[in-house]
Amino acid sequence: MNIPKTYIKVNKVDNLSSKWYNSKKLLVTRISGTVTLSDVIKWEESLYKALQEIQDNDKFKIYVNLFGFKAQDVETHKKFRNIIPITLSKYGWRVGYLDLFEEANDLKLSCTRGIRCLGAAHVHQDKSKINKYQFFFGIDNEAYFHNPSKASKWINELSLKL
Repeated sequence: MNIPKTYIKVNKVDNLSSKWYNSKKLLVTRISGTVTLSDVIKWEESLYKALQEIQDNDKFKIYVNLFGFKAQDVETHKKFRNIIPITLSKYGWRVGYLDLFEEANDLKLSCTRGIRCLGAAHVHQDKSKINKYQFFFGIDNEAYFHNPSKASKWINELSLKL
């Protein structure tokens, strides 16, 4: 018996990718939709692959687009929540919102292959949380947005000569 496609529930992940734009020194990474642990692992791998494209001793800025992200379960969320802060710490960057978590006080910064992150834009659909993050943790080279277009404009205009 064939089941019509209209009766099959499909877990759709709208965006799950990372891309390095060398001419802009910009890494764009995005994940949205209801995601599984497998989706998070694929996204993490895409992030690492894009970081490998950056030349040794270079600098970059990152646009982290999580607009529409929802973890399918607690295990998925636990895996997901550490990826950006830990990954960026390996490029000399401490994500501002880590100040909320006492367990992050000992996070060490390093510079993998001499590469340094110098700016970050974060996007999420939870407007009240993002506004709070911007108020408490927003700085000249790190900002939090509810609107992906505004975040994209801001990060594209951010100078790496800070």
